[in-house]
Amino acid sequence: MASRSSASVPVDSVRTISPGRRGEKAASAVPADTAAETTLKSTAITVRSVVASLRQVKGKAGREEARWRLQRLPAAQAEEEAAEEEKEEKEALLSVPEEEDEAQPLPPICVSRMRGMWRKEKVALYCDQVLQDCEGVYADEVMGKYLSEKLKLKDKWLGVWKTNPDVFFVKYEESSIPFVGILVEVTCGLYQDSSSHFKVAVSVAEPLSSNITNIPRDLVDEILEELEHSVPLLEVYPVEGQDTDIRDIAFALEVVRFFYDFLWRDWDDEESCENYTALIEERINLWCDMQDGTIPGPIAQRFKKTLEEYKNKRVELIEYQSLVKEDPSAAEAVQCWKKYYEIVMLCGLLKMWEDLRLRIHGPFFPRILRRRKGKRECGKTVTHIVVKVMTAEMVKDLSSDTLLQQHDDLDLALDNCYSGDTVIIFPGVYQAANLALLTDDIIIKGTVDGIVVVESGHMTLENCILKCEGTGVCVLTGAALTITDSEITGAQGAGVELYPGSTAILERNEIHHCNNLRTSDSSKSTLGGVNMKVLPAPKLKMTSNHIYSNKGYGVSILQPTEQFFIVAEEALNKRAASGDKKDDKMLFKVMENLNLEMNNNKIEANVKGDIRIGTS
Repeated sequence: MASRSSASVPVDSVRTISPGRRGEKAASAVPADTAAETTLKSTAITVRSVVASLRQVKGKAGREEARWRLQRLPAAQAEEEAAEEEKEEKEALLSVPEEEDEAQPLPPICVSRMRGMWRKEKVALYCDQVLQDCEGVYADEVMGKYLSEKLKLKDKWLGVWKTNPDVFFVKYEESSIPFVGILVEVTCGLYQDSSSHFKVAVSVAEPLSSNITNIPRDLVDEILEELEHSVPLLEVYPVEGQDTDIRDIAFALEVVRFFYDFLWRDWDDEESCENYTALIEERINLWCDMQDGTIPGPIAQRFKKTLEEYKNKRVELIEYQSLVKEDPSAAEAVQCWKKYYEIVMLCGLLKMWEDLRLRIHGPFFPRILRRRKGKRECGKTVTHIVVKVMTAEMVKDLSSDTLLQQHDDLDLALDNCYSGDTVIIFPGVYQAANLALLTDDIIIKGTVDGIVVVESGHMTLENCILKCEGTGVCVLTGAALTITDSEITGAQGAGVELYPGSTAILERNEIHHCNNLRTSDSSKSTLGGVNMKVLPAPKLKMTSNHIYSNKGYGVSILQPTEQFFIVAEEALNKRAASGDKKDDKMLFKVMENLNLEMNNNKIEANVKGDIRIGTS
């Protein structure tokens, strides 16, 4: 791909960089998960009360009246009133009158199908089906046409509008409000040519539902009125429970969001490229390599940080240009040039990162970033306590001669580990990028229920012994897991549990003595070695595993109760619900449709049976 020319460019031409791309605006929707990280959580809160300063909205008429009034007042008085108004806005706290009902929890949005797609499937989708042979300059238009066709399927549907908290609040803790979600009824009308600029008409769905339980209804109504009840389409996520047409619309929105979040670059429509779809394929491979660990975590983070810096610099330039008059001063022109060339430098760096040839001879080399530390020189081991604040109660069960180090950061604890050390993680939310760099054998213990929960990205476990006291390994929707040469035992439920739309590769593992449920209810004792929840189905590849002596089934494939099993024939449905054994032909059909590969596995001595296909 050609590099941007460094020839002289007038200041006015810098202004031609068009704002409004997804990811450039401060009020854009919450970005999708991109980091190949593991997040360990003790609880999940979907609805919460917050205390924050409200953004006061007066509506269009109120703004016009205030503007007219200030123009007629003497300058000093106008400034005083403006300052007083600003003070009142800052002092306004989020509070709901006692008689006002709290917002209901948001319904679940449609399950992501994009994250569970294999690399080749993504390439086929974007290169062969959507973009085909289009040039980069027409990519935005092609994505717009693709989305327009899908939106014709249904003109009204329910969705969750996810927007930046800045739209509603002027002061808040960023960690407490990642986004504001409102359940809305969407009405699709006429569309603009560019898919990144699509807007739809929305109205609040009854009853008021939000992830902020004490959000005032009046505020929501006024914000929507100010926006003229029109919001960016890419900020709206269709909810589950609607017809198949809505699921198709939800998938189309995923396709477009993924394109603008991960595949499209601002310079694509400004430069020529001989084969644009080949470039998109390279970017898909780059994204997949970062997700599956082919590119080590720290290097992937460097690329993402550079890309984020590029986007931020671009926003800064656009905002600065909006303040510059038609005839810029010399200082303003210099500042524009400075910001412009910062963008050009970052643009060139990103292009180097995207060049696949540099995977071996460039910034992705070498793969081995850390050598094994081995034992400490003193020969002693240390127990690392990971918690924000440590109390004596937390370590009362440890022996008096235990060497302790307390960390409030899991990555820092892992970085300080030597062979034989123990890491005890107390409830909290921690980022664990350094898990990908572990080379020493250590013991990691929690006080939370699940031994490993993969929420996003791709986690790889090799040569691990997972002794579960609660639930086993859980792979949530859209996440991926690879386990090789490891042992999983003692889980109360399944040793490995796959949620809809997840991906897992299990090779040469032992999964045994799971389903140690602390209950006498035999109906809850069906799960054992591996459990899959379908609709949509996760993707599982199992090779040379030994699954044995589990109290439930060796492998369970479960559909939601009273829903049609999408991969089997009607006869299979009737027989599978009771857990009866299926013949080989029927089982092969299920495996084929579920993207389930099972080769050379030894499944034996499981109390309920080897394989079960039924309802949850």
